[in-house]
Amino acid sequence: MEYIHTATAEGESGGCFFCQKLAAGDDEASYILVRSDASFVILNAFPYNPGHLMVAPLRHVGELEELTSEELAASAELLQRSIRVLKEASSPDGFNVGMNLGRVAGAGVPGHLHWHVVPRWNGDTNFMPVVGETKVLPEALAQTYARLKGGFDQRSRT
Repeated sequence: MEYIHTATAEGESGGCFFCQKLAAGDDEASYILVRSDASFVILNAFPYNPGHLMVAPLRHVGELEELTSEELAASAELLQRSIRVLKEASSPDGFNVGMNLGRVAGAGVPGHLHWHVVPRWNGDTNFMPVVGETKVLPEALAQTYARLKGGFDQRSRT
């Protein structure tokens, strides 16, 4: 409920919690672990697992293709550093690393790009394969490959 109320309040206020945390000036209270010239790492206040981090550009930008080369490189470096730090601190068995682009894809803050870094351990799992005894795959891999392959081939020629 805390997550729902917080997300609703932030959505209604029109504020970006990433930008608000950056502007607050108290990285410890904001759970900002590190800043670079172009990006930062912050703990997720409502984690899937302990150590769930988010890496984001300092600039408020919502489209991946709008990141500058510097922002993208800085974020990639902080993603690597985050994995390294989490391995040393928590010895996870693996990681989920990813981002949701757009609200329909699950982006809670669609106006400010961010990558999730979620440490995983053997035995922790989500509810779909456990409770539902199923994996969700709306399209066969061969169909997805065929649908996307032409676009990648076309991009390599340009």
